[in-house]
Amino acid sequence: MPRARQSSSQASGQKPTQAGTSQDQDSDSDEPSGSQSQNASGKVTLAAIDRKVSEVVQYILIMEQKKVPVKRKDIIKQVVRDYKARYCEIIKRATQVFSQVFGMELVEIDTKTHAYILINKMERAPGDSMDWGDATPKMGLLLVILSIIYMKGNSVKDSLLWHTLKKLRVDPSEKHPEFGDVKKLITEEFVKQKYLEYTRVLHADPPEFVFHWGARAAHETTKMKVLEFVAKMHSEKDPKTWAAQYKEAQMEANSSQRS
Repeated sequence: MPRARQSSSQASGQKPTQAGTSQDQDSDSDEPSGSQSQNASGKVTLAAIDRKVSEVVQYILIMEQKKVPVKRKDIIKQVVRDYKARYCEIIKRATQVFSQVFGMELVEIDTKTHAYILINKMERAPGDSMDWGDATPKMGLLLVILSIIYMKGNSVKDSLLWHTLKKLRVDPSEKHPEFGDVKKLITEEFVKQKYLEYTRVLHADPPEFVFHWGARAAHETTKMKVLEFVAKMHSEKDPKTWAAQYKEAQMEANSSQRS
């Protein structure tokens, strides 16, 4: 997994700080508004915060493709939005996910603009041989897609996948500034690389297509690794919370040990 390039603040000698520290609480024009984080009943649910943590992690992974710092104001505007008052909690938990799941550190390199970069801090986790190479953000997008497929019963309609990606500001119907043609990346490049299978549903009218894991994905990562990733996104829940997926992942692991 490549190291992020040095920013101008690093070059000038400014010391990076780990994201989620007290420096995230400095007041600026983007400071959270308490009323905006509340739902109709005036309360914020744990499930809502879980979703925001997941979305922030996925957003940063995708935006890392730029190889330029991701600013706090963009995270708030594009993802956190009405939960601005809980930003510090969300970014702290997102930082933990990057460390525990990806072996990466989310570092604040500019305390004035609150800009972040991802830095590789450890070797690839045992049992995960997926070649992240120089395309970490692209592989991050792929992991998000593999997670969606697995949690939806090992298959997901393309319409549902496109809808989910739109929530992450990656609209397959529009040209993305970093990925270019997102739909082509997913339906052609990932398919050609055998990370995904993209097939038409027989006798469906109008035509429908579904995604499954490809042979390379099944070879380079495991269902248990993906389930652990999902669990980390939900307040570090026990993977056994998803009984059906856990049983399937365990069966796969046992089968692999026997072979």
